[in-house]
Amino acid sequence: MKYLHTMVRVADLDASIAFYELLGLKEVKRKDVEAGRFTLVFMAAPGDEDAQVELTYNWDPETYDGGRNFGHLAYAVDDIYESCRRLQDGGVTINRPPRDGHMAFVRSPDGISVELLQKGERKAPAEPWASMENTGTW
Repeated sequence: MKYLHTMVRVADLDASIAFYELLGLKEVKRKDVEAGRFTLVFMAAPGDEDAQVELTYNWDPETYDGGRNFGHLAYAVDDIYESCRRLQDGGVTINRPPRDGHMAFVRSPDGISVELLQKGERKAPAEPWASMENTGTW
């Protein structure tokens, strides 16, 4: 058995791609299916192209809610503080800051929770993260 991908439906393909690119993922494949009126965009972390996120964009407008019911995606990152800074600079709210130098949560434009975990040992607590409060839910 081999893990292939996780599919999430997205309402705004461009906003979702921008979000996942800020996380550090790159587009590895795209498929427009005219008969089904949808686009699939597969994204993966460089060096880990086998573990993909499939963004499914339906061309006809639909309303998606309950992203939290999905659970979350999780990625190990080289530097939790740098990753959160990059996301925050890109306009992403850090819902659960990495106060412990180990874990943070953000949400995609479609409400999908994304957990970021420090690769290896946790970092020493550092500002502004150590004193930052939670924002919203994750």
